[in-house]
Amino acid sequence: MPEKSTIEALIEAENKANVLFDEAANRNIFRAYQSEKQINEDLYALAFELFGIKKYWHKRIVRAGTNTLHPYKENPPDLIVQEDDILFVDFGPVFDKWEADVGKTYVIGNDSIKLKLQNDVSQAWQKTQQFYKQNPEITGAELYQYVCNLAKDFGWQFGNIHCGHLIGEFPHERIEGESKINYLHPDNNLSMNKKGINGNELFWILEIHFVDNDKQFGAFQESILLKN
Repeated sequence: MPEKSTIEALIEAENKANVLFDEAANRNIFRAYQSEKQINEDLYALAFELFGIKKYWHKRIVRAGTNTLHPYKENPPDLIVQEDDILFVDFGPVFDKWEADVGKTYVIGNDSIKLKLQNDVSQAWQKTQQFYKQNPEITGAELYQYVCNLAKDFGWQFGNIHCGHLIGEFPHERIEGESKINYLHPDNNLSMNKKGINGNELFWILEIHFVDNDKQFGAFQESILLKN
């Protein structure tokens, strides 16, 4: 049997991460009156039950309420999920040697504004995916600006200093480093279609993080960008 290509392996890893989150939703893990920490631990246990994995290439994030305003690098205090709340998860499980990086938003209850935000980040992710397919040579800075403009178009603010990063064979950060050119960052003026330091093809994770600083909540979605 031929060895999987990099993109096939990355998509397979991402599909498994999506199975994890779907099963967590089926089991009502995302619910009110649970702490972010408890939900995080329940997801970790479920991942081990389903796939036998304990390895993650970045810290596991569950954020609810006002904590959904915070980007990845911050470490806000643990909150309890409330009724009519919003929360997002951001996990980076490693399946075999391949990284996944999936982020999803869940609305607890029926708050119409939060449901709209959840839908908007999903639509914005799809719009950006299509824009990237149509413009594969754009720079990281250009894609970041596109996403920031989308946030305004949808009536929100963008919540981070970048909108994505490289993904690959674990551990990609040690291979590629922490330079801004490895992020979809306003200072990355290189083509997203550039090659890696070893001449290898690179693949990108797209992060959509929309926030409402007045209402004090946000939403998040991330997964791998496809080139065609």
